[in-house]
Amino acid sequence: MKNISKFSIICLTAMFFLASSSCTENREEVSDTTKPVINLIEPEDGDILQIGDENGVHFDMELSDNEALASYKVEIHPNFDNHSHTQTKSVAETVDYTLNKSWNDIRGKKNADIHHHEIKIPKNATPGHYHLMVYCTDVAGNESHVAISVELSHEAGEDHEHDD
Repeated sequence: MKNISKFSIICLTAMFFLASSSCTENREEVSDTTKPVINLIEPEDGDILQIGDENGVHFDMELSDNEALASYKVEIHPNFDNHSHTQTKSVAETVDYTLNKSWNDIRGKKNADIHHHEIKIPKNATPGHYHLMVYCTDVAGNESHVAISVELSHEAGEDHEHDD
């Protein structure tokens, strides 16, 4: 009987050490929990984006991550809660503009300088206040975002100096 008790104690002790060492190993594994950093340069908060401009919106930003970036997305949607009661076209002739576009050409990079004119606002877009949001995801699935307010107008906004 003593042998069975000693054997049981030895087995329980061994299982305890094995279980605790595997838990310690799992705790030592450090996964990427750091969100990417977005530095949106243009457009800026409050900028006026021209409706129907064939050159597109000047879009400029810097992205970075401690491990590796995966993708970024730009979303534009109406923010008519801050509306006025004047319109340049009748409501039937315009369409509330929305954009939801993703790019994956940054996958695996730690840093990315983004500069393009791919966002084009159609001629029939409803003028007014909109939100422009940029989302960035890293390869571990961490996501950060930046949100700004812009105005869509048929009038040209301030001409920012930049290199194309």
